[in-house]
Amino acid sequence: MDVRGKTAIVTGSAVGVGRQVAVDLANRGANVVINYSRSEDDAREAVALVKAAGGNALLVKADVSDDAQVQSLVKQTVAEFGGLHILVNNAAMTHFVPFADLDGMKSEFWDDIFAVNVKGAFFCSRAAATAMRASVVEGQPAAAIVNIASVAGTRATGSSIAYAASKAALINMTISLAKVLGPEIRVNAVAPGFIETRWLKNGLGDQIYEAAKAHQTRQAPLKGVCTPETVSQLVLSLIEGADMVTGECITIDGGVGIAG
Repeated sequence: MDVRGKTAIVTGSAVGVGRQVAVDLANRGANVVINYSRSEDDAREAVALVKAAGGNALLVKADVSDDAQVQSLVKQTVAEFGGLHILVNNAAMTHFVPFADLDGMKSEFWDDIFAVNVKGAFFCSRAAATAMRASVVEGQPAAAIVNIASVAGTRATGSSIAYAASKAALINMTISLAKVLGPEIRVNAVAPGFIETRWLKNGLGDQIYEAAKAHQTRQAPLKGVCTPETVSQLVLSLIEGADMVTGECITIDGGVGIAG
């Protein structure tokens, strides 16, 4: 897909991977909707970066776990830009609970995590589908949805059992949506390993974060960890250069998964 003049919603795009994807899309000439639920200052900074990259930007506050707010997000997007071609389901949340602490994995934590990571991605995809189908021009590449999953969903690792389970559910849902939204819409996922982000550093704490980063770097055949930039590269490749790919989940972890 040539993204010039196309319109993209990137959920949770105030910071981190979402922000980088938004800026990279803007660099390629796309209109970009910056979505946030709490971090307004960060979101406004992301808008400024999108505009500096040459893209048109729309800022919309919406909690993706609320279906009505998601519907409004899509309506505002279409009203502003006249269509919708790209959706990146990046918004996510977690609670940091050691896997062995079963009692610590509270019921409300499960609800919080699945509401955003699974239901939120479904609500966004459902709300976007009609607008995306209407925006597809016959004979041109399909619209594209990319879900930001995690190796937590394939290896049962990460911040908590509920988070890992939510990402496994997102990967499975990617396949289901690909089956029902084609041929007008392609649906794929990316599954990053360790990513250098403020979100992860704040969650783990400086000491654990640095130790985990060093361990992952030693294990990886490519001797490094993911950054927002490298994850965005993969996301953009699925949007721009994978016209016959749908229902797939691609791992990006520097090769840790094959290191044994």
